Amino acid sequence: MKQNPVFRVVAKILFAPIIMFGLYVQFHGDFGPGGGFQAGVIIAAAFILHALVFGLQAGRQIISARVNLWMMVLGVTIYGAVGIVSMAKGGLFLDYTALTGSVGSGQHIGILVVEFGVGLTVTSVMLALFHAFAGFVEDRAK
Repeated sequence: MKQNPVFRVVAKILFAPIIMFGLYVQFHGDFGPGGGFQAGVIIAAAFILHALVFGLQAGRQIISARVNLWMMVLGVTIYGAVGIVSMAKGGLFLDYTALTGSVGSGQHIGILVVEFGVGLTVTSVMLALFHAFAGFVEDRAK
């Protein structure tokens, strides 16, 4: 696919809108359908499309394996930190009301932060799985 100009142009045009749609799903998730998991898969799909069209090395130049690992760690840490902060403020694990003391604002802030952590984790895990399997197939083809 690297040599096909149609695929290259379409991938360049669609890359940013796919990410923007993923961010919309991410931050609209507390008001309607969507959230961290769906957004993570959509955002990962943009990077996977890029790697499929331009090659695995080009995909790894955008997000290296090291950065991807740190994204996984950060996503899980954000998720867990919200629960720990809730417990430190006298609530249960992931009791969002304990974050601010108010049901409305606590729920809103808590779910946004947790869903961001989930989205970051899902994006990075999907990319890691893609690169693991694609790299395996690439190595077997040699």
